[in-house]
Parts: sequence; structure tokens; C-alpha cells
Amino acid sequence: MSRDEKHIPKTNPMRILEQQNIGFEVLQYKYDEENLDAVHAAGEMGLPCEQVFKTIVMRNNENKIFVFCVPSNSSVNLKKARSITFSSEITPVKPSELLNLTGYIRGGCSPLGMKKQYPTFFDETIILFDKIAVSAGMRGINLFVNGEELAGVISGKIVPLTQD
Repeated sequence: MSRDEKHIPKTNPMRILEQQNIGFEVLQYKYDEENLDAVHAAGEMGLPCEQVFKTIVMRNNENKIFVFCVPSNSSVNLKKARSITFSSEITPVKPSELLNLTGYIRGGCSPLGMKKQYPTFFDETIILFDKIAVSAGMRGINLFVNGEELAGVISGKIVPLTQD
């Protein structure tokens, strides 16, 4: 569906992809304030959970911020996250901190277009699909884009991130 067909506002992640000449589709879905998880979003969009990536923002023991994108039905393996970030401890930021750190709210956090570009890591399963879905920066809107191109735009690293 084109962005204009549904009167979807253009978001910063959309602008960034357009500026980089990276093709994408906009996927809209009905979100539930009580259930903002990415598995719900995947179901609403009719996509496999493994193809819809959620964005997790974490802080390490040195107060450095890192961004992780993993399939909606997976979680970040903390041992792997500590290893790739050279951290002794790493924990998710509080939802109340998300807007101030990234410019996004829970359920609408995109790895693209954050207030500051933090080191970003994508789970290696991103390469299993021609396209993946990630938040477009608003609840109820996702971008359907080639994962390797997406990672390239923000110098994201593709690494093993999920539970073994």
C-alpha cells in the first residue's frame, strides 16, 4: 500500500530511506494500547513473527546506550549483548526514558532516525528474508524494507543476538 492511500504521515525513518534511495513499503496495522508488543503487530500485519523486528534500547554499566533489533518472538541474549558491546552489565532502558533518549515512544521505536545514532545491532536472522518489517517511528506503522540495506544506512552490525 502506498503511504498516500491511507493518509499515513511521513515519518523521519521514511525520509531517511528516501534520501538514501532505499525502496520500502509502508505497512499499517491496528495497534492496541494494552498490547504494544511486536508479536501482536506481526499478527495484525499477517507476517511471520520472525520477519517483524522489534527495537530494544539498552544501557550498559558505563551509561552508554545501544540499540538491538531482534525478531518479534525473540529476546536479546544478554550474554551476547554484553560481549558485542564490551560491557560487564547491560539492561533495557525504562519505557519512561525512551522518548527522551530516542525521540520515540514504546510501540513506535524505530532503529532509524533516533535523536542520536547509537551503536545498533541487528540479529543475524535479518538475512533470511528479502524484506523485514520495523517500526516507522509511530505506533501502527511499519516499514517493509531489505534488512541489510536498512542496517547499512545506520552502520548497524549484523550479529547473533537472540537466545541459543
